[in-house]
Amino acid sequence: MSQNPDRSEAERLQSLTTLGTVSYVLHLIVAVGALVPGAQISPVLLVVALVLDLVKRPDAEGTWHASHFRWRIRTVLVAAALYVLTAPLWFFFFVPGWLAWLAISVWFLYRIVSGMVNMNKGLPMEFSA
Repeated sequence: MSQNPDRSEAERLQSLTTLGTVSYVLHLIVAVGALVPGAQISPVLLVVALVLDLVKRPDAEGTWHASHFRWRIRTVLVAAALYVLTAPLWFFFFVPGWLAWLAISVWFLYRIVSGMVNMNKGLPMEFSA
């Protein structure tokens, strides 16, 4: 039996729409985590977003959405490493800790917003070689 080509195309479009919705929600979760890095809920949100990104990433392979999953995963991992590395500043020097986390949060938010802008335009994220 041959499958109806119109149905196959409709299923592919529905899959892309679902991936887009998941990707958009994950961008929002990560953005909230970036806005409030010192809040107790932030690490939970970022871990949830990271796990969902890792689980859903294979579904996006071969589509422009795949670059957004990579972008968010890299952004969350780098930001987490930077937050952990600069955490001791809070114990020794309040102002440097605050400034470091502010700078990380601004970078983090910039990455997430630029991802959302490209996603809304239907564009993949570009990575430098």
